[in-house]
Amino acid sequence: MGRSRNQQGFTLIEIMAVVLIIGLLTTLVGIAVAGVIDDARIGTTKTNIRGLEAALQIYQIDNSRYPTTDQGLQALIEKPTTAPEPRRWRKGGYLQKAQLPNDGWGEPFQYVSPGTHNPNSIDLWSLGKDSLPGGDDIGNWAQAETNE
Repeated sequence: MGRSRNQQGFTLIEIMAVVLIIGLLTTLVGIAVAGVIDDARIGTTKTNIRGLEAALQIYQIDNSRYPTTDQGLQALIEKPTTAPEPRRWRKGGYLQKAQLPNDGWGEPFQYVSPGTHNPNSIDLWSLGKDSLPGGDDIGNWAQAETNE
């Protein structure tokens, strides 16, 4: 049985062309969304660094020193029991939720006191997207450089 001229349909080439165009558009949208997600994670990480820095500065004002590297950021939510013990640790800690935030990729922040980049203060950073030292680290020293 042959087709009459009134019966129209799509050829295989037309269907393949449409599928190819949809695939290309999906890829372009996926790339754009991935970039936005990375930007949001970086923004979240920088915001969390600023919040932790503020809490650490209040800790330093109360206790005349930052927590040691060994005491770490945990000193913001639990009173350190190792020397030097804080003189006036705030009941309830220094963070509203009594929980340490993670970076934008769900990893804990790194902390050193005194800092290498900030020898009179502290270094606070995220290992970034690759979760490896160096590379795409996001630190409080980089923020200070961009804010000047």
